[in-house]
Amino acid sequence: MEKQERSSRGTLFVLLGAVLWGTTGTSQALAPAGADPASIGAVRIFIGGSALLFIAIMRKSFWGGGRWAFLPTAIAVLAIASYQPFFFTGVSKTGVAVGTLVTIGSSPVISGVLGYLFLGEKPERKWYLSSAMAIAGCTLLTLSGGSVDTVDPVGVLFSLGAGFSYSMFVLSSKYLLLEHSADAVNGVVFFAAGIILLPVLMSSPPLWLASPRGLLVAVHLGLIATALSYFLFLKGLSSVPASTSVTISLAEPLTAALLGVFFLGERLNFTGGAGIVLLFAGVALLAVGGASPKNRSTSG
Repeated sequence: MEKQERSSRGTLFVLLGAVLWGTTGTSQALAPAGADPASIGAVRIFIGGSALLFIAIMRKSFWGGGRWAFLPTAIAVLAIASYQPFFFTGVSKTGVAVGTLVTIGSSPVISGVLGYLFLGEKPERKWYLSSAMAIAGCTLLTLSGGSVDTVDPVGVLFSLGAGFSYSMFVLSSKYLLLEHSADAVNGVVFFAAGIILLPVLMSSPPLWLASPRGLLVAVHLGLIATALSYFLFLKGLSSVPASTSVTISLAEPLTAALLGVFFLGERLNFTGGAGIVLLFAGVALLAVGGASPKNRSTSG
């Protein structure tokens, strides 16, 4: 019973984190002129990573725990650093809804396969059904054209790259959580990724931060859509399988699509509406009642 309760809480944390992620594309669309995808991503991670490291230090999250495994730590850091330019470039080229949907819609299969191969996680039967429903929903949304008249193939490729980066982050973080707290993992991974992305800011100073609108966008992206969202996500990931967490994360493109329609005036036809229904049903199937991991590599 206690394990089921932990799984249910973890599922809720992952879901809330995903909803906050869904606001990133809209924030980029509302950023002032001159805010290019690379600088937006770098500012987001630098602010968010600094906040997450501060939280970890204040909560004394680095006390105890095992040694930091170099390879999974490096993979997690590089995955977060590379995700930013991939995601924001994809969104800028093919629209908020489609870019976000392709990014997250490509992740469940990647994470499910890699989670089974490297973490020994065997997804539950309902994961296959929920993933199929969610991916079908993403496909319908993409085919509907989402936020643009035509889907940009280059933008889709960038979004697929972001989806792969996201999957690698989830899997490597899942491994790190075996020895360290979620706060510690967040602080180390995101602050290191922010340092890696600093040259981007040096080469192209983010002058758009000088305006109140630009500053508001940066604060939202850094503190809300990064620090708070990943704080919630990794809290949930410690008790939810990687494959399940990625499928629940499909709430992100659902949020992005709805924000695009209601706040950015993006059009959604019947096919897109059907995609949203399937996507929501797939996420709800896992989210309601939680999910219990079948993990060969851990006991509990």
